[in-house]
Amino acid sequence: MGIVAMVVAVALQGAARQPAVNPCVIPGAPRTAVPLRPVDQAATQPDFFTFRARLQAAIAGRDEAAVLASVDPGIRLSFGDDNGIDELRKQLRDPKSTLWAELATALALGGTFTSATSFTAPYVFAAWPGGLDSFECAAVMGERVRVRTTAKADSAVVGSVSYEIVQVLMPAAREGEPVHVRLANGLTGFVAAPFLRSPLGRRAIFERAGGRWVMRSFVAGD
Repeated sequence: MGIVAMVVAVALQGAARQPAVNPCVIPGAPRTAVPLRPVDQAATQPDFFTFRARLQAAIAGRDEAAVLASVDPGIRLSFGDDNGIDELRKQLRDPKSTLWAELATALALGGTFTSATSFTAPYVFAAWPGGLDSFECAAVMGERVRVRTTAKADSAVVGSVSYEIVQVLMPAAREGEPVHVRLANGLTGFVAAPFLRSPLGRRAIFERAGGRWVMRSFVAGD
């Protein structure tokens, strides 16, 4: 093997041993985690807090009429053409739809005001740090969430993680299954799905117009 070829081969072997860059850490600090703790500013505006509480009660009771009365007639439900109150009614009545559960979860996870007349939920989307990849990263929601060696519930625990952003190495094969992640310290393992949420999941935008609050959109994706 020639000298040039040998140098290239050694360089390639060295590159192969280098860990992949984690896009879900603080820039310039490759092993420093980005924290994302729950935040809920709803109580700072009592009228919105009351509106949301009533909407949550309606969702818990599967009160379709009350939910529809709380949304804008042109509510956005997707980035396509499936929008509006009639589409929302259709999805709420669909026995296979997960919309009721998604609404309940999004509203239970707090949020922030982007202005005096606009509120965004859940906090994972509303408080997501700028500059972090929304497709490769997700938020761990919980204290000392276990990280396991495999997706099996009884596999060995190799560490834990609390309210921080992690890299998603591989999405779960089926919805609800543990997700393969990498922590800022380099540890990899599986986290139970209920403790992990993508900023691209369903989020609600509320606005106050004409003296009342309404839900303007409830979309997922980017």
